[in-house]
Amino acid sequence: MQEVQWGNVNMIEAERRLLANALLDISNQRFVLLSETCIPLFNFSTTYSYLINSTRNFVGSYDMPGPVGRGRYNQHMSPEITIEQWRKGSQWFEMDRDLAIEVVSDKKYFPLFKKHCKNNCYADEHYLPTFVSIKFGERNSNRSLTWVDWSHGGPHPAKFIRTQVTKEFLERMRSGSRCEYNGNPNTNICFLFARKFLPHALDRLLRFAPKVMQFGE
Repeated sequence: MQEVQWGNVNMIEAERRLLANALLDISNQRFVLLSETCIPLFNFSTTYSYLINSTRNFVGSYDMPGPVGRGRYNQHMSPEITIEQWRKGSQWFEMDRDLAIEVVSDKKYFPLFKKHCKNNCYADEHYLPTFVSIKFGERNSNRSLTWVDWSHGGPHPAKFIRTQVTKEFLERMRSGSRCEYNGNPNTNICFLFARKFLPHALDRLLRFAPKVMQFGE
């Protein structure tokens, strides 16, 4: 057991160790990293089918100008990583076994992050998005499966308390967006998980889960 710090490169080390241990079980074909504040938006069978049948990985990755995007790039990473290749995204990922093996065995890009992505770089928001974009962009959907609300601004997404959990709110997260899935450019299931939900919201989530998310059926 080792302590990790938010935004520190040791977050990536921890993620790589989690993947390495999960890869030891040959039956594991899909790997999902979630926060303790995440909830599922669909029942297990729906989530499993969506993941196991997907032809893509789900790692959020995009080019972002400004101080919290390209502004975090360290020029000492060049020429292996150029500023044009620098990407930002969420640390909450979903990937297949092939990509998980590549992440664990990466000896080129991770050492660069460990050496040069410090202080206000926030490696957990840049390593996977950059690595996947450079090496495996054609296999990536460039989106996360975890719904978050960034509309309030700031370094953290919105938190949801008990009274904010309603059937309408859950349904909006489940089917209120449009995205591409396995060649269908207009699917309405874009997110399988959502965050950040505070612990005291659990009772209302459990109350709505059987009807809204078909849990227990």
